[in-house]
Amino acid sequence: MYAPTYPIRTARLTLRPVTLDDLDDVHAYQRRSDVVRWMRGAGPRTREQSRASVRAMAAEDALRAEGDCLTLAIATGAGVIGTVELVWRSRPDRTAELGYVLHPDHGGRGLATEAATALLDWGFGELGLHRVFARCHAGNEASARLMSRLGMRREAHHVRSYLFRGEWADQLVFAILADEWRARAR
Repeated sequence: MYAPTYPIRTARLTLRPVTLDDLDDVHAYQRRSDVVRWMRGAGPRTREQSRASVRAMAAEDALRAEGDCLTLAIATGAGVIGTVELVWRSRPDRTAELGYVLHPDHGGRGLATEAATALLDWGFGELGLHRVFARCHAGNEASARLMSRLGMRREAHHVRSYLFRGEWADQLVFAILADEWRARAR
């Protein structure tokens, strides 16, 4: 089992497992259409749907087996403003996928970058990952910019590669290797 020593603290954030007490904060952004706009198969959530989401995320506190997701709440003095996650895609290849969601009211200040950086530090350090990748809808410019800020390179532009809201959509794939991450940190 792999889990960070909680909490992970950065200059402005605390990353920790999601708890059932986070429902109000999580629902505050999950109910917004601008948050779920680029999420596959997701629409604005009702409070009950957010409750189910919080329950699921609360169980994602460690990586126990390939395919598991580690989801951490991004917390500030204002409460939980989003989540950042690593999905363990391949144990033999030491590969994970990065994901994130941030309440738009807290955007534009580098908080998502700060949270993702802290989780990647743990993933490449303690977990010993070799490669982390992330994907987004080609129209999600904010997400693509975040991946670039993290030092990830765009590796692919898959044309009409998946169904998104009933239409074929393009997808961008970004990635970074452990040695690139360490060189970036220097």
